[in-house]
Amino acid sequence: MEPELRPGSGPWGATVCVLTGASRGFGRSLARVLAPRLGEGSVLLLLARSEVPLAELAAELQGARTGLRVEYVAADLGCEQGLRKASAVLQEVLSAASPSRLLLINNAGSLGDISKSFLDLTDPDEINRYFAFNVTSVLCLTSTALQAFGKRPGSSRTVVNISSLCAKKPFKSWALYCSGKASRDMMFQVLALEEPDVRVLNYAPGPLDTDMQLLARTKTGDPVMRQYFQGLQERGQLIDCTVSAQKLVNLLEEDTFCSGAHMDFYDI
Repeated sequence: MEPELRPGSGPWGATVCVLTGASRGFGRSLARVLAPRLGEGSVLLLLARSEVPLAELAAELQGARTGLRVEYVAADLGCEQGLRKASAVLQEVLSAASPSRLLLINNAGSLGDISKSFLDLTDPDEINRYFAFNVTSVLCLTSTALQAFGKRPGSSRTVVNISSLCAKKPFKSWALYCSGKASRDMMFQVLALEEPDVRVLNYAPGPLDTDMQLLARTKTGDPVMRQYFQGLQERGQLIDCTVSAQKLVNLLEEDTFCSGAHMDFYDI
């Protein structure tokens, strides 16, 4: 069930919220949960590769809320041209925005070719493409956003990395995904150390009922791991995206987490 959107001022006050990977799955559900929380004069910037569903979501959110401006950028963050396009819009929106709160949620990500074992991963172009999208773009967009927003008196800045159990635990056939998630977690721990006035959270949303999970249970090369993912679906243990999105929003509203922490859906 998606939350019903109602016009209102929201509890967070004027906020610039940037959400990547917003066109489907967890990102789309999260955008719908976030929009009613954003106060009058807020800006919601949605990023993803697929323009049509992104435009539809932006129109839906804009039509359901007064006092909220919804913008979107369709760009492939895995290629330099797309990353530069997204960064340019990000700089423009953040530099011109008057809100005193920045919320950046790095949700975009991909599994990689999970049909392959570690020893099958021999193509440097394939590996570099994976890390360009899943790690490089995240670092560049985050640093760009923090610089563009700047340190404003009385303002707050929060950065969220959508993480995974795979950042902490190795999964057979998932060498790219596990290493990418671990890299992102550590990257944001460094940010938390370097910028103590920035609130940083690594949030693992749990096994979500998404297209990515469908790939996990049908394409994973290791048969034991493939059966594990099939079992989650068969036992009804997959998590609804909206439920996990609401838990993340609750964490952000409580704002009691240790900056840089890794927090899992099941631990909250």
